[in-house]
Amino acid sequence: MAQTHPDTAKLCIHTITTKPWPIETAIERFAAHGVQGMTVWRDALARRNILATGQRIRDAGLSIVSLCRGGFFPAETAAGRKAAIDDNRRAIDEAAALGAPLIVLVCGAAPGQPLDISRQQIRAGIEAVLPQAAAAGVKLAVEPLHPMYADSRSAINTMQQANDLCDAIDSPWVGVAVDVYHLWWDPHLQAEIRRCGQAGRIFAFHICDWRTPTEDRSTTAG
Repeated sequence: MAQTHPDTAKLCIHTITTKPWPIETAIERFAAHGVQGMTVWRDALARRNILATGQRIRDAGLSIVSLCRGGFFPAETAAGRKAAIDDNRRAIDEAAALGAPLIVLVCGAAPGQPLDISRQQIRAGIEAVLPQAAAAGVKLAVEPLHPMYADSRSAINTMQQANDLCDAIDSPWVGVAVDVYHLWWDPHLQAEIRRCGQAGRIFAFHICDWRTPTEDRSTTAG
């Protein structure tokens, strides 16, 4: 029987997937295996020239799909919310320097406050940085996370919530990153993906296993 090979040209790999490789190793090995897309996590850029790193990725024949991650807007204090907005402004600058057209947003939550308050703060945070993102040509993709992350990592947990947030903001620069790991369980998923696609808001699609049994949520990306 003839051996089949996956079409890695259509594959994008996150640097977090192959951590602890430094980004230089990831670039070399992704390219050697025919992978043509890379999402760069911000920690991989630490103590590096971001402009030069972006050029190195492109010189290896890889496209930069996105920068990960922004978000974490909610906080119980005004100072905490301002710090989050400032960090997202830095992420936009990093994406522009790297040549990434998109930032994936893990939107955040504050354990000490109701989820609806966190969702209001998420909208306010995105709207605060949106003019800078649009001016830089960087799109923002809201990534809904599984409800088990709702206490501290994201108050946006379903495609419907992400779609409603995008409708409320109503900008071509804000869309959704659909992650199979986080969303497979949702009975309304198919309809909400269709809704998102019809609006032209599916900015990214992430493939990841849900392992049974899932014993340690800290091992998952997002």
